[in-house]
Amino acid sequence: MIRRRAWGGLVAGLGLALALSACVGGSDPLSPAPSASTSSSAGEPLVIGSADFTESQIIAELYAGALNEAGVTASTKPNIGSREVYFKAVQSGSIDIVPDYSGNLLLLIDKEATQVSADEINRALPGKLPKGVGVLDASKAEKKDAMVVTKATAEKYQLKSLPDLAKACSELVVGAPATFAERPYGLPGLKKNYDCVPKKLEPFNDNGGAVTVKALLEDQVQVADIYTTTPAIADNDLVVLEDPKNNFIAQQVLPLYNEAKMTDKAKETLNNVSKALTTEDLINLNRAVSGNQKQDPKEAALAWLKDKGFSK
Repeated sequence: MIRRRAWGGLVAGLGLALALSACVGGSDPLSPAPSASTSSSAGEPLVIGSADFTESQIIAELYAGALNEAGVTASTKPNIGSREVYFKAVQSGSIDIVPDYSGNLLLLIDKEATQVSADEINRALPGKLPKGVGVLDASKAEKKDAMVVTKATAEKYQLKSLPDLAKACSELVVGAPATFAERPYGLPGLKKNYDCVPKKLEPFNDNGGAVTVKALLEDQVQVADIYTTTPAIADNDLVVLEDPKNNFIAQQVLPLYNEAKMTDKAKETLNNVSKALTTEDLINLNRAVSGNQKQDPKEAALAWLKDKGFSK
């Protein structure tokens, strides 16, 4: 009996010691889970992903470079894939942050969304995101589809806007990806919003790249679907037609992030990047990487950060 009591006392004492040890050196299972700020302040690095195109890689390097300069350890993981792929990666936490475009992000999570302007999209987007995922401030920088013509075509048909285009639409060939025939902002949108039915759609598979630009300059097509951050627009003195009815919805650059490891410092840093980033900056960064300079995305990003005062 004495031995049994002694053993019971030893077990009780050992249990108390383990409990005290857990309180001092381990985590209390009854205590609240650590907040995102607590977790990240412990020094967990952030992984910045990018989509599989150059501009996204450049912006990812901007984010990572600014964070590292602010004392928040960050690395990049480029070329993750399409929006559908990198959105799931952010949700799962395999990447922490990725640059995205406001309008297309909203349409990914709400295919029935009707918001078109920048303000409408920015108001709607946070409430549509799943739990654990957020967006930070949208920048002034915007990459969106646009109907573009040469200066000669603009002068010939007196074109400044898509309503102007409607008057001559039936005489003009549009150069765009083949999917432009079905997409809401493509031929259906031009007809619905501006009563514009082109003479023909000439399909190109380079997403408004060099082949499309060459066809426009050589008058094989008279109108082309080209992204607004494409350097070739300014380099060739092309004219972007105004879109007063927002056929092409707002596409502001903004960070999409997983909440688990984000700190207030990281958020503030990325918001400051967005505050400084403009469409003109993106055009120049794209030119530096994809033009004759052939800069590495990281090199171009670091030069921008230095110019804007994010680094010495």
